[in-house]
Amino acid sequence: MTAASTATAATARPRRASAAPASRTTDRFQVKREAILAAAAEEFNRHGMKGVTLAGVAERVGLHKASVSYYHRHKEDLAADCMLQAVAAMQEVVKAALAEPTPERRIRAVLRGQAALLADIATGRRGALVSFNEIRALAAPQVDQVVAAYNALFRSLRQCFPGAGWTPAQRNARTHLLLALANIMRTWIDRYEPQDYLLAADALAELLLGGLAADPQRWHAQPTPQLHAAQAEGTDVREAFLRAATVLVNEQGFRGASVDAISARLHLTKGSFYHHHASKDDLVAQCFARSFDVIRQTQLQAMAQTASGWERLVSSSCALVRFQLSDAGPLLRSSARSVLAEGARHDPIQRGNQLTERFGLFIVDGMREGAIRPVDASLAAQQVAGMVNAASSLRTWVAGIGMDEAVALYAQPLFTGILAPPGN
Repeated sequence: MTAASTATAATARPRRASAAPASRTTDRFQVKREAILAAAAEEFNRHGMKGVTLAGVAERVGLHKASVSYYHRHKEDLAADCMLQAVAAMQEVVKAALAEPTPERRIRAVLRGQAALLADIATGRRGALVSFNEIRALAAPQVDQVVAAYNALFRSLRQCFPGAGWTPAQRNARTHLLLALANIMRTWIDRYEPQDYLLAADALAELLLGGLAADPQRWHAQPTPQLHAAQAEGTDVREAFLRAATVLVNEQGFRGASVDAISARLHLTKGSFYHHHASKDDLVAQCFARSFDVIRQTQLQAMAQTASGWERLVSSSCALVRFQLSDAGPLLRSSARSVLAEGARHDPIQRGNQLTERFGLFIVDGMREGAIRPVDASLAAQQVAGMVNAASSLRTWVAGIGMDEAVALYAQPLFTGILAPPGN
């Protein structure tokens, strides 16, 4: 070995020796960061943006607040990081699904991939992932990054659907439906043991691909009465406050729906707001009550004016989708429950579940009549309620869509099959 090569070797050895400690430091940093994100995701899912603090997250992982602040200086940074992690996890699911050769197999793979992800969380094989409910609660600049990532996820999922013969509006509406139903899987799948999550995903895939109708032609051959969703009762000013607050909470989260913003939207004063509502928390609770009243009265109207389970299910759910896009709409999204104090969540959760189960009763009657395919009625009811709930943001993905278009583009595929050729 020459002097030059000896010198080179001598200087090279310290570099190799220092690489291991650097790697261990990086590993420790990543492990701690993942623990913080998992704990924070659980906190955000349980308490919403409003109820989470960096100190509370630090306590969950046995750290000081200063340690968490080393990774995320502000709560908004932590929330955005959690959401980007959740989007990335879902992107991996979609990426794997897109390797499948047909649209049908891609959709099955998306649902199975989502179920597998939730099973890993339920069994502790991976940390919790935050729901996408809190995207609206972020402010700039964090919201811009998260929305961009979520939009990219939407575009990826859209590739599961055929391109030829479909308009952009048709693909976008069905993509929104699929993404919404995949997202709400976490709200009902824990009725099953984690080892059965894939079976539940398969049942959901059969439901979505085959549609609820025993004969899809029934949709056109036997049209149901077109109901108009029942209007909530109340004074004009009170109702205006509730509509404005519902829109703002749906679009911007609890923080974005400030008293000032709600009042300004109506060209009224804060004094007028407090004349009708004790607090913003009270207003949100009343928004839920209004939304539940609209759903309930619409379901009861369907029961009074139609004679079959099929007609009751189709007429009520389609009327509610139209209501979401009407001047009287929207309904408050179910995810807004996270902005309520924990002690105030029981009643909204119970009422939401009860109204969902009424859809299930319609489905059971429809199966008995032979109009609806044999399905898990409770599982199917969750999808109907989820479809109605997500209709409030339909215009985000299908610009300018009207009430009647929404029924054909967005609601109908749940009944006739999410891959059924458009127009059939």
